[in-house]
Amino acid sequence: MTDRKPPLALYLAAPRGFCAGVDRAIKIVEMALQKWGAPVYVRHEIVHNKYVVDGLRAQGAVFVEELDDCPPDRPVIFSAHGVPKAVPAEAARREMVYVDATCPLVSKVHIEAERHHEQGRQMVMIGHAGHPETLGTMGQLPDGEVILVETVDDVAGIEVRDPDALAFITQTTLSVDDTAGIVAALKARVPNIVGPHKEDICYATTNRQAAVKAMAPGCDALLVIGAPNSSNSKRLVEVGAQAGCRYAQLVQRAADIDWRALEGIRSVGITAGASAPEVLVNEVIDAFRARFDVTVKPVVTAEENVEFKVPRVLREPA
Repeated sequence: MTDRKPPLALYLAAPRGFCAGVDRAIKIVEMALQKWGAPVYVRHEIVHNKYVVDGLRAQGAVFVEELDDCPPDRPVIFSAHGVPKAVPAEAARREMVYVDATCPLVSKVHIEAERHHEQGRQMVMIGHAGHPETLGTMGQLPDGEVILVETVDDVAGIEVRDPDALAFITQTTLSVDDTAGIVAALKARVPNIVGPHKEDICYATTNRQAAVKAMAPGCDALLVIGAPNSSNSKRLVEVGAQAGCRYAQLVQRAADIDWRALEGIRSVGITAGASAPEVLVNEVIDAFRARFDVTVKPVVTAEENVEFKVPRVLREPA
């Protein structure tokens, strides 16, 4: 007589996983390898996911942290997170072939920051210190023109040059709810502050957080598939916990699941950050099926059909 597996309701969030910006960035590296051959250099991880990066490395991509680590005679690609203005300027000075894989929604924030700067406004950026996207966005303007705030408490300490000439922008991968609180604090402190015409937090971040909010209250546990250096993935864990799920954890893949912590559960929610491929979602589902009698229940809160074109240089013949 075989032991029967315990029943488990597995709630699967949709949307989840790859966004259009991540999909485009990966295609850029793959197309660059096809066009120029290996090695192709990539400044910073193209997206924050070890499985993706290792797969591209196996095809001939070389990941480095700075432009100085790239030979001048090989192509270099800038990651989806964006780079400071000084980086492409230096690549051009060195006469390097380079391709910018910055997500178009991040580029939109860059353009927005420049527009405000041209109109004489100082900038406040809501973001995480040291994150590549924050560094890239702040690097669009001269030193001192962008003030970084991470929390509501930071707002009280900012020193503003002119309260009538101030604007704010945000990192695209923040918690929607946390950012709303910081924006409210900024508006209370500087009533004339100018905000973006359209929300800077991107559609994919917003949609994935909404799906988790809908799913988390009914789950004994929530697993977010994503990398520990992925901002949007970490925010999904926080959103799940805030929405009422008592156990919300980030895992890179199935091998990272703490099964002892899941003993006795009857329902689990699964989602994936915007840089996590679906193959890792399927791997996690298979791991649950090996241990439980799984019933998959999709939780669909939005449909996504966004697609971004790759740069023209990669669509032209070599």
